[in-house]
Amino acid sequence: MSLLVVGLSHRSAPVSVLERASLGVDAQTKLLQDTVATEPATEGAVLATCNRIELYADVDKFHAGVAELSTLLAQHSGVGLEELTPYLYVHYEDRAVHHLFSVACGLDSMVVGEGQILGQIKDSLARAQEMHTAGRLLNDLFQQALRVGKRAHSETGIDRAGQSLVTFGLEQLALAAPVETWARAKKALVLGAGSMSSLAAATLARAGVAEIVIANRTPERAERLAQILTEGDDTDVLARAVPMTSVPSELTRADVVVSCTGATGLVLTADALAAGVESRAGDPGQRVVVDLDDLGGLDDEAARASLPPTSVGTDEGCPLDLSAVPPGFSVMGEAAVAGMDAATLEQHAAWATGTTVDRRPAGRGGPEADADLIGALAATASTAGRIPERRRPEPVAEPPRPEPVLFLLDLAMPRDIDAAAHRLAGVRLVDIESLAEASADAPMAADVDQVRRIVSDEVAAFGAAQRAAHITPTVVALRTMAADVVAGEIARLEGRLPGLDDKHRAEITQTVRRVVDKLLHAPTVRVKQLAAEPGGAGYADALRTLFDLDSETVASVSRAEESTEKQNARNRGPG
Repeated sequence: MSLLVVGLSHRSAPVSVLERASLGVDAQTKLLQDTVATEPATEGAVLATCNRIELYADVDKFHAGVAELSTLLAQHSGVGLEELTPYLYVHYEDRAVHHLFSVACGLDSMVVGEGQILGQIKDSLARAQEMHTAGRLLNDLFQQALRVGKRAHSETGIDRAGQSLVTFGLEQLALAAPVETWARAKKALVLGAGSMSSLAAATLARAGVAEIVIANRTPERAERLAQILTEGDDTDVLARAVPMTSVPSELTRADVVVSCTGATGLVLTADALAAGVESRAGDPGQRVVVDLDDLGGLDDEAARASLPPTSVGTDEGCPLDLSAVPPGFSVMGEAAVAGMDAATLEQHAAWATGTTVDRRPAGRGGPEADADLIGALAATASTAGRIPERRRPEPVAEPPRPEPVLFLLDLAMPRDIDAAAHRLAGVRLVDIESLAEASADAPMAADVDQVRRIVSDEVAAFGAAQRAAHITPTVVALRTMAADVVAGEIARLEGRLPGLDDKHRAEITQTVRRVVDKLLHAPTVRVKQLAAEPGGAGYADALRTLFDLDSETVASVSRAEESTEKQNARNRGPG
């Protein structure tokens, strides 16, 4: 077995990189085609979800395989290889099997224990089978991964630890409130009608929302999902389908928006969301209003300037690392600038007053130039009558942020909803990035250890089966050679004893065959057992050498078995 996986996920890469590297269906198809067209790979499969992109292949050379698969991922994702490489992980042979089995059980998911990944693995196998890029190894691997995942969910309580990404996202929107209490009587807008959007719609319906509106590029799929929700026995939600062109007007009515489309660009911009919040179906009571009289005596201009964005770290041109500034203190206070060198202090002053600073020409840096600037700054300070001190700045009153009236859950990769929506008053946005941060501290269930033991046992069993299967063509070739020897000797005996009757000829033939079978039985059974153990791959080579087996005969047996296995896999599908 020469299984290789190269990929990146939420554990190895920031969401911004995953978003740029995400692959659409067409890109995945082309990646599969190019993978099996390369020299090191004979099989290929792509597992692409909202938080992982992985390329699986059967390769004949490890280092060449890593280089080729990494290059292909970079080419088809559009992220340069040099930029992508630091975020890639590589697993080989048993470690690659262990990785996929862990993924199938939900151990590597953003929300530990979630079961949606099984459907995504099933889709990945179906795509590879459709493209004829999955041979014996990947068919066996992915089929077994599905069985291992189902076993983990049926034999352990991993489901108690995990949730769907949808449920976890809704919990983040609801904050401390139970989802059912938070969702009751709300109006929901769901963008997309795929598996994730359908799950979101069903989850919202069970949570008690009053209405669900489905918008999708393909109207038929939206109408079908709306019909399923309406006819469901476990809910009484009102569901209807609308075209994507109706989304702006639906935003003025919706309380919750869940989006997971296959779009490559933004579906909801910050401007569209701001307009939707402002309109709120024309009801002034639903509009987001901030009373400037409540902002601690600030003048109107200063008060408006203090409204969201509420998070620091994105102000263009600010020389400070704003992410390190303690909350509640002014980034223009004296503690913020204490310890700055003269050039940075000058830039900070210019940024604070909204002016610009001309960069010093090359060659004018160093102590002398700093001394000039420090002198000028000292002269300015003397005019004001004091030198800035190193002291704790006074707290700055932050305006109260309005309670959200529009809740957004973006489960798409790349994102559907403009990240700038974080800044809008009256809006709460939860996306893949914030889910990744929240899940980092999620508690692990005690059943996780049991699932890990299942994975370890299944990896060992799969490896043994693959190693045993690797020697099977050699054993078949050996028995074929023995049968040919028996047939040749019987033919020679008939030439020497032409008067031999049929009864005696059949008895002699059967006796010779029994002798050969008995001689080969113990060695072939034992060699399969030995080959199944780690390091047992060399036994096939030993058999071929000892019995002088023709390598082409062994290869032809392998091709015949693989062809049969591919046909069987197509017949049974990935289920």
